[in-house]
Amino acid sequence: MKNSYLLRLHFIVFLWGFTAILGKLILAEAQVLVFYRMLFAAVFLYLYLRLIKKESIKVSKNLLIKLVGIGSVMAFHWLFFFQSIKVSNVSIALSCLSLSTLFAALIEPLVYKRKPDWAEVIIGIIIVICISLIFNAELKYKEGIVYGIFCALFGTIFSVLNGKMFGKTSSGNIIFYEIAGGWIIISLFFVFTGQISSVGEISYADIALIVLLASVFTAYPMFESVKLMKFISPFTLILTVNLEPVYGIILAFFIFGASEHMSPVFYGASFVMIASIVVNGIIKSRRRQEETITETSVNNVE
Repeated sequence: MKNSYLLRLHFIVFLWGFTAILGKLILAEAQVLVFYRMLFAAVFLYLYLRLIKKESIKVSKNLLIKLVGIGSVMAFHWLFFFQSIKVSNVSIALSCLSLSTLFAALIEPLVYKRKPDWAEVIIGIIIVICISLIFNAELKYKEGIVYGIFCALFGTIFSVLNGKMFGKTSSGNIIFYEIAGGWIIISLFFVFTGQISSVGEISYADIALIVLLASVFTAYPMFESVKLMKFISPFTLILTVNLEPVYGIILAFFIFGASEHMSPVFYGASFVMIASIVVNGIIKSRRRQEETITETSVNNVE
């Protein structure tokens, strides 16, 4: 039975890895792409919650404001992610996501008011060195790397703040209001900058691909990941999710051909980054096990 859960987990991580492929296939500008992705995803989530699960979506005003704010961070994360792909390629955008480890090591202690984890900081520094090597080896993609760095930063901020929302309402409500809130923020941006007309400048082919992106590659994996957390340890979940760049880079290599062929330095540095993230997960897992054993021993003595 556990193997079936692992297969489902790898499948949704594969789907997440494929979002970058769709981001390159969709010709619309990044901000238009994210506008429609969040709109359609919010609609699908609402229909699922109300018609299938028949859940109430009522939340307090205070919580609603927080979720909309966090959703705006998610919107910026996606904007920078797809913009990185547009100006460089899939491999660059995905490799930069590894910087989330360093950002998390710096941001989490501030938000959760705990001491910095120096193992995380050291691993984060290793990743920064790898990104620097990629930057020097792939100077033609420097703009994409800059956008990728901001993508990782906003993705980390989103994850950290999202963790504070756990248990305050259902997971479905959290996801729905964050995505809907992000869409509202992007809509306001278009209105106040006078660019709302650009939303209509999109082909039917792009609309079809974005509907696919919003449903199969956004709404479904989010709900499936929440379900799997009941059966799979956080350690396994984190380690497997870290395979997203691996799946995406391999897929891009075979689908897009020459435009995704990178230098040996890129692949070497990417391997080191992903390996560092895996090592970080193993260290955390062992530390949790030791803490659990210690707590059990203390309770038995008491």
